[in-house]
Amino acid sequence: MAFGPFTLHMYALCILLGIIVALRIGAYRFERRGGDRALVYDCALVSVPAGIVGGRLYHVITSPDAYFGAAGHPWDALKIWQGGMGIWGAVALGTLGAYLVYRRRAETPPFALFADALAPGLVLAQAIGRWGNWFNGELFGRPLHRFWALSIPLSKRPPGFEGYGTFHPTFLYESLWCVAVAIALIVWERHHIMVPGSTFAGYIFLYCIGRAYCEELRIDPAHLILGMRLNFWVALILGAAAGLRLLVLNRILNRIIHRKSTQAESNPSPLE
Repeated sequence: MAFGPFTLHMYALCILLGIIVALRIGAYRFERRGGDRALVYDCALVSVPAGIVGGRLYHVITSPDAYFGAAGHPWDALKIWQGGMGIWGAVALGTLGAYLVYRRRAETPPFALFADALAPGLVLAQAIGRWGNWFNGELFGRPLHRFWALSIPLSKRPPGFEGYGTFHPTFLYESLWCVAVAIALIVWERHHIMVPGSTFAGYIFLYCIGRAYCEELRIDPAHLILGMRLNFWVALILGAAAGLRLLVLNRILNRIIHRKSTQAESNPSPLE
């Protein structure tokens, strides 16, 4: 979308809007947990650029042919507005950047609690960011003939799919799943006692379930391992790791509750 000499790229606008939503929700939730909301924005000064760099690096590394192959253009690797952000790289480098800033502040809650506060906002940011794929006409799934199918121009269809006009809107599936994950995390917190780190682990676990499903539907070029897309295996491994983390945290919580219950039984309150 052009405004005189300036061009507004909707993909970049969706990412920016997602970042704003994530920061506002994260700051509110962190303050409710006794933290300083300003610290969220201080961390964002490092974590947001780091996340963007990490997301782009992951995409370029896992899809090198598009930039360094026979028909690739290396300078296109810098054109983030054209699409191509790997969420795994964004979360990893963004979290590292936030941690490096966070640990310098004295008398702050555990970083795990900080990550928990940001988790619902992060997954909502992903929901918003996925709409950038719609504007770019990318990351759709197999051919589909239903009322919700996505119409794709011939120029954007992968080789072998020129004869199909409508496809699975995987960007929409993932966006809706991310909204559902955010709601589930908030409801879960309200009804359960949580060990710090549980919400963030739950975010990774639940997101990976939906991402694995979407990866199974997608038809854009990707590296395959045992017949499945690379990002399918990444989602599977990270989801399993997050699920294991949740089990460990739950066992820790149960031990704490059991210990307090035992202490209360061995030290009954005196009768008045």
